[in-house]
Amino acid sequence: MDGFASFALLSAAVFLGAFVSGLAGFAFSAVAGAILLHTRLPMEAVPLMMACSVGVQATNLWALRKDIEWKQSLVLVLGGLLGVPIAVWLLQTTDARTFREVFGVTVAFYAGYMLFRPSVTSLRLMNHGRNALVGFGGGLVGGLTAMPGALPTIWCDMHGVPKNQQRGLVQPFIAAMQIAALALLLVHHDLPPKMFSDLLLSVPALVAGSVLGILAFRYASEQVFRRIILAILMVSGLLLVV
Repeated sequence: MDGFASFALLSAAVFLGAFVSGLAGFAFSAVAGAILLHTRLPMEAVPLMMACSVGVQATNLWALRKDIEWKQSLVLVLGGLLGVPIAVWLLQTTDARTFREVFGVTVAFYAGYMLFRPSVTSLRLMNHGRNALVGFGGGLVGGLTAMPGALPTIWCDMHGVPKNQQRGLVQPFIAAMQIAALALLLVHHDLPPKMFSDLLLSVPALVAGSVLGILAFRYASEQVFRRIILAILMVSGLLLVV
């Protein structure tokens, strides 16, 4: 593949991933990985996606800073940080493929069911204990599937949390999980040298996709946003299986 074709595919993957993540708050790796994992080795693509995702999350946090639920999100983050090391250990000692496939089917089934269900009865009770448990599960699942935001997003959907509050609760959690995972790679010196040049080339597409995604989020109604979230969850779950 020549230099221009490689750059075009890289830019397309990063732009689409950044747009979806700016709109929904998650799923950068699921979208960008659908292209990058077919054009690059996993050891090159995964660290690049994680670094780009951290950039998108930083942009999201700045753009949505007035809506961030720092105290509530801290409970999720603390639970998630306990789950990440366990996920790393499982990755080193077990085959995580079966887990990813089962989790993908479960997420796709939930999202598909809720997307086409004629009426929704939402839960209304959330507490710190349950939130910490969901955060732990998100950190564990995120380390095994690169989708740390899936469980907290489903949790918010089950409770009928409005879109701004949902983003304000889940966004810091996803950012913290991505930074923790990237830090583990740095500690283990698993970052390929080519990643830094690819990351630099990705900046224009990353910025453009993030800004357009955030603008789309601001204009989407509550009902439209919820359907978008469920659709992205369903597609992301199916991509884990495929």
